[in-house]
Amino acid sequence: MSISPALRRRLEIRGVSVSDDAEFIRLVPWMRTTFVLCGTLVAIATAFAFTPLLWAMVAIAALGAALPVHPFDLIYNHGVRRFAHTRRLPHNRAPTRFACAVAAVWLIGTAVAFSLGVTWLGYTLGALLTIVGGIVSVTHFCIVSAIYQIFTGNGSIVPAALRGVASGND
Repeated sequence: MSISPALRRRLEIRGVSVSDDAEFIRLVPWMRTTFVLCGTLVAIATAFAFTPLLWAMVAIAALGAALPVHPFDLIYNHGVRRFAHTRRLPHNRAPTRFACAVAAVWLIGTAVAFSLGVTWLGYTLGALLTIVGGIVSVTHFCIVSAIYQIFTGNGSIVPAALRGVASGND
């Protein structure tokens, strides 16, 4: 069993060093854990316009941007992986940390919009962030990491990865 070329490119856009060894391949589905948790919590906070949870997510996203290990990766690394029988998630590199920084700013905008009573904007920002997180959760393709790659001159891998997303190939 190996990783498809499309999935390989999507992971590389996020800054993951891809390997075809069996241990790494077993770990790949679990690399969605943090995105699923973040997306779910943002969706809940947005649906209920619950700004305390949005502000907590700002702090979590900011830590994800500042540290090589996202706080939710710790949940996997110190708990779930023991049941999944896999190794630890790899450290997050610059593209994923950039995505966390963008998410932190995006969450600030969402929380401020709700706090100021501009609920349509809060719902719109929160829904869009949930969709972006959902795309990573389902396909491993991170739009913000792709933007990072384009701006840092590594954008040549992005079009090929987009073709893989469009065709649904994994």
